Order: sequence, then C-alpha cells, then structure tokens
Amino acid sequence: MSVKRQRARTSSAARSAAALTAMGLALASTALLGTGAGVSTASSHREAPLIAADPQVDNTDLYAFTSPDAPDTVTLIANWLPFQEPNGGPNFYPWADGAHYDINIDSQGTGKPDVTYRWTFHTEDKRGTGTFLYNNGPVNNLTDPTLLFRQYYTLQELRPDCDPVTLVERGQVAPSHTGRASMPDYGTLRDQATVQLPGGGRTVATQAADPFFLDLRVFDLLYGGNLSEVGQNTLAGYNVNSVALQIPKSRLAYKGDPTRNPVIGVWSSTEKQTLKLSPGKADPVGKFVQVSRLGNPLVNEVVLPSGLKDAFNSLPPSEDHNQPAVVARVLEPEVPKLVQAIYGLPAPATPRTDLQEIFLTGIAKAANGPLAVDLNSQLMNQDIDPGKFVPAEELRLNMSTPVTPNPDRLGVLNGDFQGFPNGRRLGDDVVDIALQVVEGATPGNFVQALAAGDKVNTTDKPFGTAFPYLALPYDKAVNQAN
Repeated sequence: MSVKRQRARTSSAARSAAALTAMGLALASTALLGTGAGVSTASSHREAPLIAADPQVDNTDLYAFTSPDAPDTVTLIANWLPFQEPNGGPNFYPWADGAHYDINIDSQGTGKPDVTYRWTFHTEDKRGTGTFLYNNGPVNNLTDPTLLFRQYYTLQELRPDCDPVTLVERGQVAPSHTGRASMPDYGTLRDQATVQLPGGGRTVATQAADPFFLDLRVFDLLYGGNLSEVGQNTLAGYNVNSVALQIPKSRLAYKGDPTRNPVIGVWSSTEKQTLKLSPGKADPVGKFVQVSRLGNPLVNEVVLPSGLKDAFNSLPPSEDHNQPAVVARVLEPEVPKLVQAIYGLPAPATPRTDLQEIFLTGIAKAANGPLAVDLNSQLMNQDIDPGKFVPAEELRLNMSTPVTPNPDRLGVLNGDFQGFPNGRRLGDDVVDIALQVVEGATPGNFVQALAAGDKVNTTDKPFGTAFPYLALPYDKAVNQAN
C-alpha cells in the first residue's frame, strides 16, 4: 500500500499525444483489466446484505464528468433507490425524510472530503384520511393542488472548519412519475424543479430512467457459461431517484484553482439515524451513521466478498488503506479466477498492483505504480502536501481533460481519455470495457471471443444534451406480458 511521496508537476494539458497513446495502451492492457473484476453485477444495486433491506438510502451509481455544454463546470450525478417499477403506487418512491444524501469531493488525496454537498429531504403529505392517491387529478405544474404528496429539500455546502452554507432552502423535488394521465409532461415538472445556485451552477432532485445498462444474467454462471444469455438490458423500464449538481470547477478544485489542481476524487454516501418505532410512526433518533457508499462502479459488488460488504459501506475512504482484508481482495480479485474456471481464459498474474493504482491511488507517475502515466490522481495537483496523501477508493476525475466531441462508450479502451476510469459519463459502458480488457485487449486489438460483450451498448432512452442529461423516467409497466 506504500505510495511514493512526490508531487507531479506536469498538468494534464501539457501531456503529449505520445504520452496519451502510451496511457491508452497501458490502461487497456493492464489497468482497466482491474475493472474486469466488476463484470458481474449492476454498479451498486442491492450490493450488500444490510443495504438491500433499506432501498431508500441505497446508492446505485455515481457519475462525474466535465459538462459538455458548460466546460467550466463539472456535473455530478448520484442515484439511489434501485429497481423502481413505474406502477409502484400508491406510495411510489419517496426520498427518506431526514437522511443525509451526500456527494463528497476530496481535492487533496487525504480520503476525507474537502467539500460535501448534502441534500436533506422532508415530506408534506396532504392525503391524510381522505384518499390513497398520490395525486387526485392531472399535475401540469409543481404548484397544482392535485399533487397531494410533495417532497422538499435543503442543499448545503459543507467544508471542514467552516459554517455550513445553505445553497437551497426549500427546493421542491420532481415527484415520482405516476403515469401519463396524471403527469402528461414530466419534463416540464423536472424543469420547474431545477434550481439555479448562488455563485453559479444548478441542481435538481428528480426521478429518472436508470442510466446504467447491462445484462444481469451475469449471475447465472457468467452469462450462462457460454455467453449465450446476453442482449437484454435488465434495468430497462426501471427508474431511480437522482440528484444532479452542476458546479463551477473552481468550487471543487483545491484552493479554488482547477488549473494547478485539476484532479478531484468523488464518492456518494448516505447517513441516517436509528428509527424509534411506535404504532403508525417511525421517528429518527440518535447520531447519524453512514449506511451506504459508492465511488468507482463495481467495487463493493464483486471485488469484495459478502462478509466485507456491509463494513465497506460504513467506512470513509480515508480508512480503506487500513483494512488489510479489503486491500487483499483488490490485490487478489475473485472474478478473473471465475472467468478462468468457467471459460478457460487465463487469469492475470497476481498481486494486482494495477488494481491498487486504479481503485486506491489514482493513475499517476507519482503513485509509483505499474502505470507510469499521468491520468487522474490527486498526486498530480501542484499545491497538495503529498505527505498527507493516502490510498482511498474514490471515483477520480481530471477536470483538465478536454471534453470529447464524440464520446466513445469504451472510453480509454478506444482512445477516449475523458471516459471511465477518468471520471464516469452516463454513456460509458463499463461492463463491455471490463469484458474486453479482462483478457488484455488494447486499443484496436479487441478480444474477438468477447467482441459482442453483453450486447447491451446503451440505454433504450437516449440521454439529454443539457443538464441534467438524464432520461425522463419510464411510465409504463416493466412487465409487458399479455
């Protein structure tokens, strides 16, 4: 777990085309092989025993990318409450009252947040004893009296040793989509729920079509033992609860300087209080406890065994390097061995120091790992104290990487250096990337046996071109059988 304590003084903007090509080759052939350890599940849907029983606070996916239409900002999207069937009335899918829904930013590489954006929700339920309906007529505007169940939120910006700054006092949530007759223009409701932030940026809390895409038959002996069980997007038709935040890069970078300090680490987390139950009530009491956490996709799902998943959800990233059982699973991953046992494809040699660099330090020359390139480690930031840097599992984004005009779903594997694992865009196909690189694919040299991947290359609802970029929620039943 040792990290060479030095500071990389070369910015991303100064990297040469030759260095970028070398990085692509290295990542595709070795580093991204680590993401192959995550080919067996949705990114974070019901991934741990305890959180599976508490879906309202279950993180599903996290995205961080330079906004393509506002490149001086970063868009952060965090999702919760997976597998929302659109017909799930009469209560549908509210946020948990009083819980802390957080997006955390580490700009120094300490594993601790330098800034946290926290959404806290509360409910106004006007149904009472008069009706069971979520809405008792069409809802064309958030202010319509026909909308009987409403949620509001406070958004705070939290920084160490500073008083909390309230960015939004009473933001209204775009409601669950109860159907076309009830909400004939959900896009208007989402637009009305989008709030401009003081100092620049905007945010929205909304239901959305689940942006993650894959075939989950991976659990049946890795796609049926012969890659025959592929081609169905298991998450198609399901919705999630999303918070989206577009924020100036200067608010995220260390010392407010994204030119000198362009790399950030991001993770989402949820905290809640213990509930005191009484007839018809559940009152939160006591201290807040972290119950869910998500940085890179696929880590807790398949890198960690079942017995470590709940503990990982409770840890801050700053403690990751102190957990030998967690580190051991990064260095000796399980999934490549399963692929070898089922398909006969040789597993890469261990220990996987490349995985350690991807998941725990970020990729940089200063990390002293096997990938001698600069991509997305806070060690590249010029003003940090490298002596305080610790390995920590985070989704790292180099904000100086230029926006790709035509994004490639395979990211670095296909020469698109703005793609995963340099942050994560909505269209990044992390599953197909993993299926390819598990056997050492390099740009332009794919493993033909896995060329089709899981045959799910995108969602069936296109993403938007402007904030919040998410597709509107599904409004038809998942089960379309006659």
